[in-house]
Amino acid sequence: MRVRVEQTALPGIGVRHDLITGSGRRLGVVTHRNGRRDLVLYDVDDPDACLADIPLTDDESEALADILGASLMLGQLSGLREQAAGLLTEQIAIPAGSRYVGRRLGDTRVRTRTGASIVAVLREGQVIASPDPSFRFAANDVVVVVGTRNGLDGATAVLAGEDPDG
Repeated sequence: MRVRVEQTALPGIGVRHDLITGSGRRLGVVTHRNGRRDLVLYDVDDPDACLADIPLTDDESEALADILGASLMLGQLSGLREQAAGLLTEQIAIPAGSRYVGRRLGDTRVRTRTGASIVAVLREGQVIASPDPSFRFAANDVVVVVGTRNGLDGATAVLAGEDPDG
């Protein structure tokens, strides 16, 4: 299903992005030129009338984005798990002693070596979905991996630096 998002320039203020839900509700985010953001809910009967305007701090905006992004990604992974027999997801921590701290995801060759795929990295409360091969790991990153039981075990060994073929 395609989601309809409208962008409107607000001269002297910033920009407004409105999302129209499948039920016809309209909500938006106004991003002011100074960086401030407001979450806006519109009246169902009059889409130009604002029912609620909620100012968000940077931390609140980031937390809301994390909640929406993480729940969407985890929901998709859960649905994938139900569709594919034998396919599992696991979160693997990158220990400070891992040889991959500071190195690129591509250097691990996890997918080639184990058949498991790294689909996201959780770092300091942020979700980095679909990291590309140039993504660099940091100590204490949590890697979300999808694969078979053997693939996940292999990925854990690789990322912990316990794999003799590494």
